[in-house]
Amino acid sequence: MAAYSKYLTVRHSAIAGATAAACALLCLLSKRRAAAQHGKRSGKQASQNNEQKEGKKERAMVDRVFIARICRILKIMVPRTLCKETGYLLLIAVMLVVRTYCDIWMIQNGTVIESAIIGRSRKDFKKYLFNFIAAMPAISLVNNFLKYGLNELKLCFRVRLTRYLYEEYLKAYTYYKMGNLDNRIANPDQLLTQDVEKFCNSVVDLYSNLSKPFLDIVLYIFKLTSAIGAQGPASMMAYLIISGFFLTRLRRPIGKMTIIEQKYEGEYRYVNSRLITNSEEIAFYNGNLREKQTIHKTFRKLVEHLHNFILFRFSMGFIDTIIAKYLATVVGYLVVSRPFLNLADPRHQNSTHAELLEDYYQSGRMLLRMSQALGRIVLAGREMTRLAGFTARITELMQVLKDLNSGKYQRTMVSQEKDADKKQPLPLIPGAGEIINIDNLIKFDHVPLVTPNGDVLIQDLNFEVRSGANVLICGPNGCGKSSLFRVLGELWPLFGGRLTKPVRGKLFYVPQRPYMTLGTLRDQVIYPDTLEDQRKKGISDQVLKEYLDNVQLGHILEREGGWDSVQDWMDVLSGGEKQRMAMARLFYHKPQFAILDECTSAVSVDVEGYIYSHCRKVGITLFTVSHRKSLWKHHDFYLHMDGRGNYEFKKITEDTVEFGS
Repeated sequence: MAAYSKYLTVRHSAIAGATAAACALLCLLSKRRAAAQHGKRSGKQASQNNEQKEGKKERAMVDRVFIARICRILKIMVPRTLCKETGYLLLIAVMLVVRTYCDIWMIQNGTVIESAIIGRSRKDFKKYLFNFIAAMPAISLVNNFLKYGLNELKLCFRVRLTRYLYEEYLKAYTYYKMGNLDNRIANPDQLLTQDVEKFCNSVVDLYSNLSKPFLDIVLYIFKLTSAIGAQGPASMMAYLIISGFFLTRLRRPIGKMTIIEQKYEGEYRYVNSRLITNSEEIAFYNGNLREKQTIHKTFRKLVEHLHNFILFRFSMGFIDTIIAKYLATVVGYLVVSRPFLNLADPRHQNSTHAELLEDYYQSGRMLLRMSQALGRIVLAGREMTRLAGFTARITELMQVLKDLNSGKYQRTMVSQEKDADKKQPLPLIPGAGEIINIDNLIKFDHVPLVTPNGDVLIQDLNFEVRSGANVLICGPNGCGKSSLFRVLGELWPLFGGRLTKPVRGKLFYVPQRPYMTLGTLRDQVIYPDTLEDQRKKGISDQVLKEYLDNVQLGHILEREGGWDSVQDWMDVLSGGEKQRMAMARLFYHKPQFAILDECTSAVSVDVEGYIYSHCRKVGITLFTVSHRKSLWKHHDFYLHMDGRGNYEFKKITEDTVEFGS
């Protein structure tokens, strides 16, 4: 043992410890990689199509594409030269300059204070200490002005970007199309809320974390060049460039891992919100154990990815710390020591010990600050790579919104090989049909009834309905009744033919489960109008009361505390009350045509009869989906779909055989 004890010095022990840590890290990484590859192989068959589809979406690196993306988004967040955001950018820049000068002054003043202590000069000590005390309020004010500017800029960027995205998202039916026609974006709520906030925070933090170090480097180079020559700062800059390129290359996976993290976070939140939305149905099925499995499975997928991400950041942090912190400090020591260790240097040949000490402290601290600034720039590359992930997601959302608003969407289409024997005359092209807006007429002229994924329900639909002629639509489930209304409401694209109909505002849809908005009791009747819209139409609250009386809901005005009462109306109103409230809403809007989709299933027959009579009286033509025989007498035509691609549109006469319950 004695033979080996001489090697067990502190230095050799540190080398051995670092070697052991590196070996352990490599083993851990190899195990993680092997486990990940095994998981990929086991799930390759099931996810091959998804991986091919998402290959392009997950490109997130600091390159030309990233620069183009970030510039595109910055034009939205800073729309013009003279705006509030520009003011905050300027405020932050000024505060960064002032803060850097404050740092230089504090270095110089601190060095003089220490020199006074070492030289035992009570007079100089008191003088420069009081200078520091007097400067404290100004330095504190600069620091807090900088924080204020950064926080306000984050908020301004978020407001600009959120308003732009929601302007596109809520344009026409884009919000519906994104979830029902296009399958590129799985969780738009996550993108519009959390990802936008994280992106804006990351952009502003990066602006601050890059601007301050760059400014520090420029000023410290200027100061140090006069003190120790230009070779020292040049060596530090060369080290910055080399280490920056090396670390940027190693950090490339961070962007892709950030995209996957946000995707899994969105999926995890979606399964939780889905449980809340469908809690009643799940409770009736006693499906809590199955839902727990689903949530745990989604959560495990997220946790596994986060473990891998943490491990990768651990390994990158190990390398970052060595290169950006410790090696930068070593380079700093080498640079600052040259003029002091070189005995032939003319600068310090006649200097006293106190002057050497003061010069070394001042140069050393400036060089230390410069090396720290270099390290912050190198480490900022990690945040830039993470920002590339958020930028890729926001840009993808913007592109999808742009496509949907221009009538383009991407969706997995149903294979039509099985229908080859039907000899389709033309390939299905979304938006190939023509829509003509004419009042008091609905006409389907050789219109194929096709779902967004290409499933043909009816090959060639032809019928015409004029105002005043109510139509009853019937048929088995899945035959295309709701699909017909979605095409009529322009929610689904027209794949061919010519559709003649009134403009959107003159066509009203009343579903089986009516939507109750957030707001007052008045808002439930006039939705989607506002109080200002109601006043512009000249409709008083007394008229609204008559609409409620017509559907036997007049009593809830007193029961709920008046028109301005705010409640959770989805829970407060019963199923029948919500259906009658939807009919009162129909009377308020008085459209030319209304689509009633099983919307009176929870309403008594006498109230239902009054509703249909009143609609005919005020000139509202109805398309009704219902299985009640009692409704046939209120209609003039019927449209029957058999679910096999056939239909018949005929006038209801005394000889018509009524079917239903």
